[in-house]
Amino acid sequence: MNWAALDWGILGPAFIAGLLVLATHVPLGMEVLDRGIVFIDLAIAQIAGLGVIVAMALGLPEAGIWGQVAAVVAALLGGLLLTWTERRAPQQQEALIGVLFVLASCVGIVLLASNPHGGEHLKDLLVGQILWVNTKQLAWLAGVTALLLVAIHAGVAQRMGRFGFYAVFAVAVTASVQLVGVYLVFSSLIVPALALKLARSTRRIAAYAIGIVGYALGLALSALFDLPSGAIVVCTLAAIGLAYAALSPSRAP
Repeated sequence: MNWAALDWGILGPAFIAGLLVLATHVPLGMEVLDRGIVFIDLAIAQIAGLGVIVAMALGLPEAGIWGQVAAVVAALLGGLLLTWTERRAPQQQEALIGVLFVLASCVGIVLLASNPHGGEHLKDLLVGQILWVNTKQLAWLAGVTALLLVAIHAGVAQRMGRFGFYAVFAVAVTASVQLVGVYLVFSSLIVPALALKLARSTRRIAAYAIGIVGYALGLALSALFDLPSGAIVVCTLAAIGLAYAALSPSRAP
């Protein structure tokens, strides 16, 4: 156990990134569970990653504005497709989301097959690089988060019809997945909301608390024991969420 590893200079930006992710993902996670489309974030995140991979295959730089544009455009196109499938086959929407996730994953693997760093790109997409978040990335994520929160609370998505939710969701996931990875995006979205569902609670502040404690404890443990940060945060989020659901007095739906 290395207590000297608890360095705010390293863990602080990662924790702030987690807070920004939670800010939008907690309310969106509740909406996802209500709609019964739990795996939508995996599909949208994978499609956003595919957009970056396609940009790389076309010779565009992965980092910078072009990577972000490619990811957002791909995610919005995925949201548009899911809007169409929800209208045509609402009962099969969850299955179609799963198929879309697998398809985007496989296309990405094929496109990276000849890339000597393909394995690293796929790993970064899944587990992220939360410990290496810099000030510029945090400022960009904070700006996007602020706009998304305004859109969510102002009911912009509802006024845009079916596509509104998918558009807001696509931008939120795209903004966060490149910093923290698919696994942490999924956990941040689903675990706090699911813990509240299991406890039959509607207190959104509790969902935020679960996320905040999960990130803080996970980052601290990963530093103390020199373990992968993303994976440990996922585990602590799940543990905190399960503990809350088990210990909270059940409330009527």
